[in-house]
Amino acid sequence: MRIAIVAVEGSLLSAIAGLSDLFWITNQALRTPPEGMAKELSIPPGLAFETRIVSANGEPICDPQGRLIPVDDSFTMTDVYDAVLVTGMALDANGLPPMSESVRQAANWIQHNYQQGSWVGAACAGTFVLGEASLLDGRRCTTTWWLHHAFKRRFPKAHVAWGAAIEEQDRIVTTGGPLSWIDLALHMIRRLAGPDVAKLAADISVADSQSLPQMLYAPRGFVNTTDPLLLQAEQIIRHDEPGMTAERLAKALNLSERTLHRRLRNLVNESPKAFITRVRIETACMLLDTPGASIKQVATQCGYNDDTAFRRAFAQLVGMSPVDYKRWSNNRNSRPF
Repeated sequence: MRIAIVAVEGSLLSAIAGLSDLFWITNQALRTPPEGMAKELSIPPGLAFETRIVSANGEPICDPQGRLIPVDDSFTMTDVYDAVLVTGMALDANGLPPMSESVRQAANWIQHNYQQGSWVGAACAGTFVLGEASLLDGRRCTTTWWLHHAFKRRFPKAHVAWGAAIEEQDRIVTTGGPLSWIDLALHMIRRLAGPDVAKLAADISVADSQSLPQMLYAPRGFVNTTDPLLLQAEQIIRHDEPGMTAERLAKALNLSERTLHRRLRNLVNESPKAFITRVRIETACMLLDTPGASIKQVATQCGYNDDTAFRRAFAQLVGMSPVDYKRWSNNRNSRPF
């Protein structure tokens, strides 16, 4: 399996080296699996990953701290890769991923490889390179939570999912967060070599193969701060009695249901029902962060009379049960530094 790791101006050395190392570590484990593991896993014979770091001209590139990133190949090479991956990069003076000539050349090269059948993946700000390549137009994707609004403005045709840890559509994988190259690598291994090899890679690296949604780390209501309508709707939902519906929300906002649906779809790519659920669950997370809060009380405060419906909605959005979230939150907040 041949993996290309793209290096552009501002690429993070740690992410590029980390990606390469994780595939190398996986190779070592494939050759000599830890005792007791080989019998449990179905591993294709002779499987190995080869990584190549690729830049526009094949020359080393400086990372944001002035260290050189070694490079193996250039974009002029005609090699065929099973996957092409882009990592995070330094932001410009405006706090945004730069759109340099290096990035444009990378976007064109990645688009060409995708058309040749390669899988394509990007982590953190590297998702902007895929956006520049027009590969995310009309496709569901994600990016780092604090770049969400900037991403939507720059690539309005992309269907960016708020707070998602990882998204895949049509052989294109995107992840969020500067360290999410780990999630990207494990997901790509799973797609290229199967779940058993991905489990081996995760276990040998002591990495979590189940990524938590980014919304856990973002300020509650962050995605709604871009538009007064979203902020107003959020407040109505948080202070309303149980049983909020799209019809009631539209009426409270002096809008028709059809207009509300269109506005929410354009602003956050959500239906009114999904918007209502997200606001309720984000509120639940805030309440569960409070010591002593009971899950039943939180469910009621967030408009759920049915505990089962609350737990189902919570798990679907947060990726864990309310009990597990409360335990995770308590451990995170009480961790000594």
